[in-house]
Amino acid sequence: MISYTTYKIVHYLGLFVLVVAVAAALGRLAARPQATDRDPWARRLAVVNALALFFVLLGGFGMLARLDVTTGLTLPGWIWAKLAIWTALGGVVAVARRRREWSAPLLVLVPVLAMLAGSIALTKPF
Repeated sequence: MISYTTYKIVHYLGLFVLVVAVAAALGRLAARPQATDRDPWARRLAVVNALALFFVLLGGFGMLARLDVTTGLTLPGWIWAKLAIWTALGGVVAVARRRREWSAPLLVLVPVLAMLAGSIALTKPF
């Protein structure tokens, strides 16, 4: 049986890698706003992004299982809010690929969303 602490470490590892991968992808897109050629790092960063999201979800749901937060099939509102934030962080790079001029503003949004997810987890407001 995996402990709560191990799930928390996996969750944080995924969070940190996700923020770095998204920031790297957005930084590369912002640095080449008119580039039409294929970025050689795009696929690597997409794979790292997907793996990081998997670890975030694995650690998060593992912690929920250890805390026994769920009642039947329902989840508290703060968990749905965090899932929405992780979905948004997962889609930020896809949006920036379509609209390269949005890369720099989205780069500012990434740590704000990560901080919001953390504050929701700490305070559990709903």
